[in-house]
Amino acid sequence: MGGLGESRRDRLRAATVQEITETARRILVDQGPEAVTLRAIAREMGMTAPGLYRYFGSHAELLRHVVGDIFNDLTAALEEGLRAVPDGDLSGRLLAVARSFRRWAFAHRREYGLLFGSPLPGLTNRKQIDVAEESAQKFGWTFLSLFLELWQKAPFPVPSDDEIEPRLRGQLRRYRDLTLEGGAELPLGVIQTFLQSWVRLQGAVSLEIFGHLEFALDDPEPMFELMLADMAPQLGLKYTPPPGDPAKAAGRGRSGNGHAKHWPKPPTDNEEPDHR
Repeated sequence: MGGLGESRRDRLRAATVQEITETARRILVDQGPEAVTLRAIAREMGMTAPGLYRYFGSHAELLRHVVGDIFNDLTAALEEGLRAVPDGDLSGRLLAVARSFRRWAFAHRREYGLLFGSPLPGLTNRKQIDVAEESAQKFGWTFLSLFLELWQKAPFPVPSDDEIEPRLRGQLRRYRDLTLEGGAELPLGVIQTFLQSWVRLQGAVSLEIFGHLEFALDDPEPMFELMLADMAPQLGLKYTPPPGDPAKAAGRGRSGNGHAKHWPKPPTDNEEPDHR
């Protein structure tokens, strides 16, 4: 009987922890990160703020659970996108996960900001593995495992270790050895290419999400697709536009002549500039 009672208490505690986490996330989405206080969460749940300390040791620990929950949601969205593509279609799988990442970001702007924007106090400089770090590693592995599969099945050109900038070489080696068990045989150029691709992908999405392209573009998706089209051949992959993309029928090209007609002609000496 004692064992059954403990199991029931554990289930009730886990359910309460999940409810607190979901409440905190809802406040984050509705009111912004600064509103996610213990007092606000307790008020939403009909509890007292000190009562929350029975489940979380600190406000920072609670936020770490929220971060972990968001990372899990994001990883599930990436995995759902991958399931729609056959295992053997490496090009399609990489494009699918990149587009799923962008699509999730637009559907969860504030959650994206918590993960990839300015971190809240207490969310950085963690020394131990906790629920947020475990979830973040699982998310990262979704991308890294695709890269490793691609390298194993269809190796793409990478610089040799000696060709990598010396200040970068040691950092890449440390990341590889900490991330991949038995990965010492993997060329550092693969890790460098992976990180370069991640910088381009996450950077492009962040510029959109945080509104830093609005000065020039009101629909940045074609620019995002252009980034994917440029990146794909560097990895030995074939770029294909997303289903339903009107550019697919027109044949989105990468040559200068294919885009030159979209630029306005410079005015002649007798013409006024066209500022439309």
